[in-house]
Amino acid sequence: MSFVSISLHSPLLLTLVALMRLKKNRQYLFYAGIISVLLLGHSNEVAAADKRNADTTPLSTQKQALQFLVKQTNLKASKFWPKVNPVSFLQNLQQNVEDPLSMHEGRSTNFCAYAAFSYIPLHDDPLGYVTFMLKLYKEAKAMYGKEYFEPSNAVKLAAGTLTFKGELDVRPADQLWFLALADHFKGYLNIFDKHYNIGDENTFWASVNFAKYNRMVRNLFNYKVTSVGADLIRPGIGDMFTYLSEGLQKGTVALYLSNPQLYKKNHNGLKLSIPTHFIILTDIQEADDAIAITYWDYAGRTRQLFPEAFLKKIIFGISIASKKTTDAK
Repeated sequence: MSFVSISLHSPLLLTLVALMRLKKNRQYLFYAGIISVLLLGHSNEVAAADKRNADTTPLSTQKQALQFLVKQTNLKASKFWPKVNPVSFLQNLQQNVEDPLSMHEGRSTNFCAYAAFSYIPLHDDPLGYVTFMLKLYKEAKAMYGKEYFEPSNAVKLAAGTLTFKGELDVRPADQLWFLALADHFKGYLNIFDKHYNIGDENTFWASVNFAKYNRMVRNLFNYKVTSVGADLIRPGIGDMFTYLSEGLQKGTVALYLSNPQLYKKNHNGLKLSIPTHFIILTDIQEADDAIAITYWDYAGRTRQLFPEAFLKKIIFGISIASKKTTDAK
């Protein structure tokens, strides 16, 4: 049962109280009944509005996020994250907000899914992202959407120490973010390696299956997630171009596909492939008998041309994250 607060100065409530004091009035029960129904209706309307607002996707602007970061000039070193320098941490956050496409999963890691889905908050709610990151840095525990984060000691000691990962080496906030996500969210790929050890960013400990990716987007950012496909079963879509084009009109489209096949030069071979990589689709065009897709991964956009049959071969999952609005059902 939910309780809805009603103003003590509500005319309806004040009238009901007055009637309760005039119990000798024969019309007391009649009017009291009517007013009670009106109050109940009002309560239900407020409850419904509150529910709609609570189910709205949080949104903010780059300007709001940068204004918030400017106020963090006196950020002190965190006793919880001893290897994460506060100055470098803030610089990394600012870089992510100013240039969301610069985020990089790092060389030879299994952080691609975490980098890909970071595209969503950095474009739609950067203030929510940086607010969470600052709280997690200061207190080592924080809520993001429906999820409560309290990273393990091993993860807190590892953030800021990852090396030989290319661009990720000099991005301590991204290390903290990726490690915290991998430590918190678990899927069947992580069942045999749930606790972080040095080097686990390259192992199944950090892996993300398709259902886990969708759950992260849904629980952290409160999007409506529509997905087709699975880890080992390709989506049965007849017209891939139309489906992906319509998906881009609805929201952010992530593709779960075979990474080696994505970058191969010969598109005629149909060798056995398995999904290992997440990318964000940003544009799609028809080009003669092929499909040109523009996508984001590895800190930049790439445009490639594929025969439709080959594209269907390498895509195992399509996830569409649509914003919820106050009138969403």
